[in-house]
Amino acid sequence: MCIRFVYRGRDLITGFNFDIDPAQWDHRILQREDCFSIGILRPDGRRHCYHGVNRNGNVGTLLYVHGNPAGAYRAEEGCMTVADLTEAFVLGQLTWEGALEVLQTKRITYAPDATMQAMLSDKSGRTLLVEPGFGFREERGRFSLLANGSLLEPESTRPFALPGDDRYERAAQRLASFGQAFTVADALETLEGVRQEGIWATRVSFVYSAGEQAVYFVQNNRFDQVERFAFPAL
Repeated sequence: MCIRFVYRGRDLITGFNFDIDPAQWDHRILQREDCFSIGILRPDGRRHCYHGVNRNGNVGTLLYVHGNPAGAYRAEEGCMTVADLTEAFVLGQLTWEGALEVLQTKRITYAPDATMQAMLSDKSGRTLLVEPGFGFREERGRFSLLANGSLLEPESTRPFALPGDDRYERAAQRLASFGQAFTVADALETLEGVRQEGIWATRVSFVYSAGEQAVYFVQNNRFDQVERFAFPAL
């Protein structure tokens, strides 16, 4: 499931709730000198960094979305999966400009086994919303927010919305209530307010402060146990 936001105040702050069924997705927090990420074990035996923060300020995340046929996976030249795009961004292999060029020149598809959309942002707050099959757009304004529905073609996913799932609306209302002084604590409270329980519970929540060059994170909804990871100075 998941939810992600970017808040452009005095500090550039991004937040992400990683909601999964651990029986389906084997995950582990990876803390490296140049990257903080949630490593997902894939059939190739590697832990891929589809959700994370690079020391250069790139933040990339994938969020589940009900797929559309136009975004179906294609093993063809000129195509790139949204998973590969996001991982390259998180690992610092693509700049924001590089990611934009990929979006302008390649057909972005879903991965072979998962339908996902992405949000990519850099240390200055420039943000790209990527929806395979529908395209992309640059996000502006005080904040950007993405959950599990399409923002480019909302009617395509509206029939699949779960009854009572108003996480997007509640997060948007809360984010809209802040001014320039939006803090890490505010971001963590926002994520806590839209956390999930049950099989698809929130397993990891993280907040990145560009000003501090640090990531604050929580595991398994234990918001009273916040940990901090700081990047070494560039």
